[in-house]
Amino acid sequence: MISAAQIRAARAFIDLTIDKLSAASGVSALMILQIETERAYDAGPEAYGLLQSALEEMGIAFLEAGQGGEGGEGIRLNRRPHEVDGIRPENLNATNDD
Repeated sequence: MISAAQIRAARAFIDLTIDKLSAASGVSALMILQIETERAYDAGPEAYGLLQSALEEMGIAFLEAGQGGEGGEGIRLNRRPHEVDGIRPENLNATNDD
């Protein structure tokens, strides 16, 4: 299971607010705040799993202690959040022109 420190680091790494993570994961903002401050007595593995899935979807890879060399648990950026596939040129039109 990922740790509170990994969640904090992941959010900071991709400049993600608690509210945006809450919307992406389905975990309440209050629960995320409690998890990050290690005061989430009611948070079970499901909440951590939802947060991990949402952050992985945004390009974060979670590392276990010793994975990739010496050291403790950590995170790595697989891709920048803005590096999603986007819209293919043939699908561009006036309705999706931002």
